[in-house]
Amino acid sequence: MEKINLSLIVRNMVRVFQIFEDNSLDLLRDCKIKSAFQRPGDPKGGPFRFTKDSTGGPQLYTTRNQTLLRGFLLLRLTDSRALLGLQAALLSLAYLVATLENLTTVLLTVLDYRLHTPMYYFLRHLSYLDLCLISTTVPKSIVNSVTMNNSISFMGCMCQVFLVVLSAGSEVGILTAMSYDRYVAICQPLHYEAVMSKRCCVHLVAVSWLSGLFFGILYSAGTFSLDFCGSKRINQFFCDVPSLLKLSCSEEHAAINGSLVLGVFYGFSCLVCIVVSYVFIFSTVMKIPSRQSWSKAFSTCTPHLVVVLTFLLTATVVYLKPASDASPILDLLCSVFYSAVPPTLNPIIYCLKNRDFQSALSNLLRKARHELMET
Repeated sequence: MEKINLSLIVRNMVRVFQIFEDNSLDLLRDCKIKSAFQRPGDPKGGPFRFTKDSTGGPQLYTTRNQTLLRGFLLLRLTDSRALLGLQAALLSLAYLVATLENLTTVLLTVLDYRLHTPMYYFLRHLSYLDLCLISTTVPKSIVNSVTMNNSISFMGCMCQVFLVVLSAGSEVGILTAMSYDRYVAICQPLHYEAVMSKRCCVHLVAVSWLSGLFFGILYSAGTFSLDFCGSKRINQFFCDVPSLLKLSCSEEHAAINGSLVLGVFYGFSCLVCIVVSYVFIFSTVMKIPSRQSWSKAFSTCTPHLVVVLTFLLTATVVYLKPASDASPILDLLCSVFYSAVPPTLNPIIYCLKNRDFQSALSNLLRKARHELMET
């Protein structure tokens, strides 16, 4: 507990009011109120600064957590209006494609009774999370590119961190549940209906969402409990924890370091479960004499593994890479790979190449065309 000399504070406050009344900046520079509130970690000269306000009079403000009011500045790759317009067009195209793909997945898995199976139940929730993940980051970047205003409010930044971590953490859980579903379907087909019951599927999805919610609260609370009192420029196109830690002037990062340890343990555990599931799947498939079954299994499972490994490895690079002042291009590319690429590729890999899904989509389009012709 810091000890504060109350009598010194009162005397200094009286002097401050006298100074404001006399409108003298010279006396402000001699005021000792800064030393009364000085604490470790404050910038040189204490946590207070004195300037002139809009009327020319003296103004007192604090340098602690100035970003609480000002917010942050996101990364802008160029100052060229033409290039920013091209960037906005490309991001808009990617966002529209990902949104259309995932909304189609959700719509078909809800409307077509043939897709009311555990696999498509997990895919529906994966699409929910992909929509949340890409909608949290890309639209803001598009708006900033169009308006050439790369600012984001403090609360907006906090919401981005919370939603990105929630979506990514929940998605890892859903991908693990999907790999377990495929393991039971291929390695234990006779017990599939008993193991992957509706209750089991609901529990797996609930655990995935709650895990993401837990890490979202943990990471956002740990990050924004720190002090930000320096540069407010984030070398990233959205707010993420590693970029914000570089801006913090707090010496103690115990809370966020503990969160990172838990996150690494959670991600590594899910990765081990996924890899073990696919090892058993491949070993079972190799025992089947039909080469057609081999090619079908490998063509289906290999893209799944590539997406999962890309998602987890790029996120690991971003969160565990040592902080440095090097070019942010590597961080930017890794962030794009775990925040924007999976929402676009997941529906293509998991759904659009699936025969049942293609049949359901063609039936839906046929019904829609028939109803339009009747009207």
